[in-house]
Amino acid sequence: KRDIREVRERIGDAILKVIIECCYLTDDEKILAAKICEEEGADYVKTSTGFGPGGAKLEDVRLLRRTLSPKVKIKAAGGIRTFEQAVKFIEAGADRIGTSSGVKIAEEGIRSAKIG
Repeated sequence: KRDIREVRERIGDAILKVIIECCYLTDDEKILAAKICEEEGADYVKTSTGFGPGGAKLEDVRLLRRTLSPKVKIKAAGGIRTFEQAVKFIEAGADRIGTSSGVKIAEEGIRSAKIG
């Protein structure tokens, strides 16, 4: 809590993103972490670094969306490699996707739009 507060104080109005690494937390811990992030002024809560043993999970994004007010955005990251996955995370409540497959996802999205 103190770390987030100190970063917020030092960066002023710059966007503050806090990574909570959901794969290591219980649901209760995720809820607590998300509430602390919001209380301390985080603009984004990110599900993972993408380097831990578990990447983004739809159920985590849904839990965070239920917990956080709409003013706090959610970034889902880790293991999202297809357009279909990206759409599911956005539908679950993610505002942003973190991926190393951005070009591939965009190309799949363009193809999907042309077909659909």
